[in-house]
Amino acid sequence: MAGSSHGHTPAAWTGVIIAFIGFCVAGVFMVAANPLGFWAGMGVVLIGGVVGLAMKLAGLGMPKESADLAAARARAGHAQTS
Repeated sequence: MAGSSHGHTPAAWTGVIIAFIGFCVAGVFMVAANPLGFWAGMGVVLIGGVVGLAMKLAGLGMPKESADLAAARARAGHAQTS
């Protein structure tokens, strides 16, 4: 996986960090038996996904692969298996 840049974007990092904070908040409130705090933490988890998606749509995610690059990748894969 070191050769690919799967997930190494500002959108991915920001979304995951926000979701992780929400997960931690929800966990603390679950142990404290506080349902309102738990659901607030789960809301933060969802906000992390929305923020990550919004940043991806704003161009801070992985760029889309062009048709030429996809065809070249397919040819290279076919050449390796032949």
